[in-house]
Amino acid sequence: MDSDLNQIRFEKIYQMLLLMGKGNFTHRIKQSGEDDNLEIITVLVNMLAEELNGLISHKGYVNPHHSSKYLVQNSFILDSNFIIKSFNSDVFNNLGYTPEDLINTQFSSILTKESLQVWNHIKEDLRRNFIQASAQQLTYITKKQLHKPSFCNISRLFHNNDILISSVCNIVEETSLPAKLISSTDTIKPAGLYRLSDVQLIQSVYDYILNNLDKPLPTIKELSRMFGTNEYKLKYGFKYLFKTSIYKFYNNKRLQRAHLLIQQTTIPLKEIASKCGFSTYPNFSKAFKKLFGYSPNNVSRKYTDFTNP
Repeated sequence: MDSDLNQIRFEKIYQMLLLMGKGNFTHRIKQSGEDDNLEIITVLVNMLAEELNGLISHKGYVNPHHSSKYLVQNSFILDSNFIIKSFNSDVFNNLGYTPEDLINTQFSSILTKESLQVWNHIKEDLRRNFIQASAQQLTYITKKQLHKPSFCNISRLFHNNDILISSVCNIVEETSLPAKLISSTDTIKPAGLYRLSDVQLIQSVYDYILNNLDKPLPTIKELSRMFGTNEYKLKYGFKYLFKTSIYKFYNNKRLQRAHLLIQQTTIPLKEIASKCGFSTYPNFSKAFKKLFGYSPNNVSRKYTDFTNP
């Protein structure tokens, strides 16, 4: 590969690191397909962004100098063309927009590029009346160009075609970043883990799990067959890269999702258990209590009345 193309690849990595320094961990570098050290660096930078996004973004603004203070629920009302008609006052506090910024603008204008594809599918389903309600993760762009992940409930209002979007967001307070982000527990590095193909494979398994939290987790043997690897490399490679086992990662992510749904929506507990991949409510309740120390019934369910700004 000629030096000019390598220079472009270096520039993309440099720009990616600048974005991460500004608190944007949602950007990813498109891989070139080359099997060289520069491509390995590209993959590792993408994985670092993914890990930082998981460790920090759930705490509020995607910015390593902030942490969560408390959760609030933002509300938008859209017309049948998905144009913002109104929103509650917390939108200003969380996203920084005024009524003049948002009223009569497309809702999509405040979503990240990564969220637009999800939103376009939702719009199409709403147009065809395939759904009356949907729960999705979307990422807002604040007025200061920060990225703010939010769990959104999208539903039609009664007696008209207006759409209500109720979004879970965090208010943040200044704090220092913890000195240690991950466990220092030593793990065994599987042979050949630093090969590009192995790193890419384990990242693919990670992405697959995140995209299928509502489904039962395949066994290690089944995952190995799905991704064309052996059980040992998958099991210990995942633990080495992400500092946790595959099952614990899957279980904790779906229980964290369930906790947000309980706290920020009116969805019945049994339905939440099903949405998060649990076959029975007792199994869900037992796992929930083991992780959080209290049962789903003890979670305080928050309701935010919709008011015009």
